[in-house]
Amino acid sequence: MTTVAAYAVPAAKAPLERTTIERREVGEFDVLIDIKFAGICHSDIHQAREGWGEATFPMVPGHEIAGIVSQVGAGVTKYQVGDRVGVGCLVDSCRECESCKAGEEQYCTGGNVFTYNAIGKDGELTYGGYSQKVVVDENFVVRIPDALSLDVAAPLLCAGITTYSPLKHWNAGPGKKVAILGMGGLGHMGVKIAHALGAEVTVLSQSLRKKDDGLKLGADHYYATSDEQTFKELQGSFDLILSTVSAPLDFGAFLSLLKRDGALVNVGAPEEPIALNLFSLIAGRKTLAGSMIGGIAETQEMLDFCAEHGFGAEIEVIRADQINEAYERVLSSDVRYRFVIDIATI
Repeated sequence: MTTVAAYAVPAAKAPLERTTIERREVGEFDVLIDIKFAGICHSDIHQAREGWGEATFPMVPGHEIAGIVSQVGAGVTKYQVGDRVGVGCLVDSCRECESCKAGEEQYCTGGNVFTYNAIGKDGELTYGGYSQKVVVDENFVVRIPDALSLDVAAPLLCAGITTYSPLKHWNAGPGKKVAILGMGGLGHMGVKIAHALGAEVTVLSQSLRKKDDGLKLGADHYYATSDEQTFKELQGSFDLILSTVSAPLDFGAFLSLLKRDGALVNVGAPEEPIALNLFSLIAGRKTLAGSMIGGIAETQEMLDFCAEHGFGAEIEVIRADQINEAYERVLSSDVRYRFVIDIATI
């Protein structure tokens, strides 16, 4: 076992504090990663505050991990010491179910293991990236291309793949009109990726406060959802709306913006249930759907795609002792667009 410094939530809704945790010995197929940067995802806050239900404590959040391999197990073939690597939301899965065999480990039905707030196959709590080191099976590690610096690459491990996967699945590309709902940590990546895929991109945001940013990142149009005129003007406009918002919405209003056979896909996960009049789906053969992250192969594909198109996340690097303040700023939408912890400051 290796003892490393980390920032943990000792109990639900408590502030994070510096502590130490134990990392397992490097097994035959394991990679030891010296973490350099870890992104702060809104889901870290949901889980630290038990917004999505009961959680395990102490909790070390963080599933947007970028670092350098410092040791490999005897059976490791994919990585060597010095490689630039990342770890996202998953550190294991059953590897045998239909989803795993299809490379869709995020939908594993035999029991996948999340990077934190989960129980590993060894029966121990998993701890995430707000820590100096992590030990992960090589099959759940991805390579960060040289063209991406580690700090801007870290948020791609969740925010990047969470938007890339549905945009690809619902065929965003040339000739398609795509709306990104919400211009935050996920939304800004959705704009960049949809634009790079060749779609015509519209941002739907509460206000026009971030309009200049949205246009600069690749949006063709930008509308305020607080303006009733938006819903009249854009009725029946979109092939795909990707909602990155984690607050309850008037889904009927947004479904009205879809063309026939259009899809409204949720990657934001509100803590409360939603109400929906099903006629808003029936009239127009529309789809209301959801999407999780992506599998390991697709996550690698996404990193390579971002490197090829020359972009990572838009970030603000913080010290570890600023994490609690960063959580409050995320909740008040005061970040453009992802906080990334410099792990050297733990």
